[in-house]
Amino acid sequence: MTNLVGHLLLFGTSICVLLALPMFVGRFLRPKLPTPEKDAIYECGEPAIGSSYIQFDLRFYVVALLFIVFDVEVAFFFPWAAIYGGASQLADNRLTDDVRRELSARLLDQNPSVMSAGSEITAEAAKSLMITGFFDLLVFFAVLLVGFAYVWKRGDLDWIRAVTQKTRQASDQTAKASVAVTAT
Repeated sequence: MTNLVGHLLLFGTSICVLLALPMFVGRFLRPKLPTPEKDAIYECGEPAIGSSYIQFDLRFYVVALLFIVFDVEVAFFFPWAAIYGGASQLADNRLTDDVRRELSARLLDQNPSVMSAGSEITAEAAKSLMITGFFDLLVFFAVLLVGFAYVWKRGDLDWIRAVTQKTRQASDQTAKASVAVTAT
């Protein structure tokens, strides 16, 4: 146990030293020539205008969240594809017992030499696994499509929506101001 703690301590210390060493060397070697241009806030290649404490447009946040939600779902396809592909191979009745045992062991994540004869997945069981997997994927897609339809209906995918509402509000205020001026 102390040997493990010693190795972890040595590893952690060496990591800290190897990370901090270039920073300290760079601090002493780099030139120190501050100018107002270098000290200015840099944002996307554009000069900063006004205060940095402005409200962030939530459309960027919503689009980023939607991307993460719908893009991360792709990670769930990999295990499904592995199981569905293995089941479709096992559904073939022409497989030899050795090949069936090897494919079954791979699908069940076991060592083929440990599996006993008769414990491999049959073609009928593989077909039912394929059908179940196919309908599971359909349900998964249905849930994704319902979520996508909800987001679309709510208007979160309309990038111009907020600009249009601001334009309407501005025109309404202009119309009210002109009515108020003509009334006086």
